[in-house]
Amino acid sequence: MKALVTGATGFVGPRLLRLLDKPIVLSRNPQRAQASISSLAERIIRWDPLQGPPAPEAFAGVDTVFHLAGESVAEGRWTVAQKQKIKDSRVIGTRHLVQGIGQAEHQPKVLVSASAVGYYGNRGEEELTEAAAPARDFLAEVCIDWEREALLAEQFGVRVVTARTGIVLGAGGGALGKMLLPFQLGAGGPLGNGRQWMPWIHVADLARLYVHGAEMAGISGAMNSVAPHPVRNSEFTRALGRQLHRPAFIPAPYFGLRLAFGEFAQVLFASQRVVPQVALDTGFVFQYPTIAEALQNILAPAA
Repeated sequence: MKALVTGATGFVGPRLLRLLDKPIVLSRNPQRAQASISSLAERIIRWDPLQGPPAPEAFAGVDTVFHLAGESVAEGRWTVAQKQKIKDSRVIGTRHLVQGIGQAEHQPKVLVSASAVGYYGNRGEEELTEAAAPARDFLAEVCIDWEREALLAEQFGVRVVTARTGIVLGAGGGALGKMLLPFQLGAGGPLGNGRQWMPWIHVADLARLYVHGAEMAGISGAMNSVAPHPVRNSEFTRALGRQLHRPAFIPAPYFGLRLAFGEFAQVLFASQRVVPQVALDTGFVFQYPTIAEALQNILAPAA
């Protein structure tokens, strides 16, 4: 596999690069990328996703493209301007990437483009496979447009996988990095009543699942990129408290988080019982299928 990767300096990117054979990396900031991932990449090429397609030579010899780039949804309040950045970074960035694929002398065989479980919105107890219909809130509409742009690569003979990714857990950052401090201080607990379903995945499994999507010719379209055992928020907080040997019973009320995070608080309280049906049906084996196994792997060395 000769790969091209965008978003390589994010939380998931370096894990993916370690599974690949010296891929080409596209980055808005090649100097920063050079400092952090140069040993994992063959070349680092400057590309601003909002300014236009990558140079055609970036795709030379490439048979697989992994597209992970996008503005974080969890950084800062969702002002009108921030919501536009979140949308544009995904929709326009993906549009320009696909245009670049179309302009290349030889097109890659497959595009694995990140998407998100935000596609499904707040669905209560409903079990959500890849066949479930989308919601109509802000994140769902972003995901719909994001995936639509990625799927346009099919017109160039490219197989497209849209990886609907859940909450990514791993050491050194990500969602777990934001959660640890209150738990370590003994002030952790569920969000609200804690009954909402959390679709999570260990970062190592996520990187492997992206590669699985690229390698399995039978996978096309949506692929839920979550662990096979979603948990309720209350179960997650108990498991995290046990691993850290800290109490986990102080609930965080919606009103307080709404004041702190604004509209993004709705995402924190959404219930999404997402099942990775495509991954399971195509033989993917999760290294960390349960939340206890995942948290033990991530936190035990430092506990």
